[in-house]
Amino acid sequence: MKELPSSIGRLNALQKLDLDGCSNLKELPSSIRRLNALQELDLDGCSNLKKLPSSIGQLNALQTLDLDGCSNLKELPSSIGRLNALQELDLDGCSNLKELPSSIGLLNVLQELDLDGCSNLKELASYIGQLIALQKLYLDECANKSLII
Repeated sequence: MKELPSSIGRLNALQKLDLDGCSNLKELPSSIRRLNALQELDLDGCSNLKKLPSSIGQLNALQTLDLDGCSNLKELPSSIGRLNALQELDLDGCSNLKELPSSIGLLNVLQELDLDGCSNLKELASYIGQLIALQKLYLDECANKSLII
């Protein structure tokens, strides 16, 4: 599957969207913002996904965002900081990700942040201290081990 139909935004009661292994998926439709009940978005293995729509920041119920293995993902939209319910953000294997938006520091309930394999990530220090609920931070296989110093 290369793309999701924009009509997916009509699934008002959808709580979990599992696209695990959809390696041909290149982008998500902006209509994803209408998935008001969505709690879990699994994009694990979507290796051709290059970016997320800025409308993702409107997913107010989202608790888990799994981007494990999205090796072509280059950036996250700054709107990700509006995901007030986000508890888990998995970026394991996002080897082309160079930086995280500073709005990540606004994720007050984020408990787990997985940056394993983010070998091109340059900096995290300016906002890591703002993640007051953070319980688990994974930094294995990061090229720059001084990310948080």
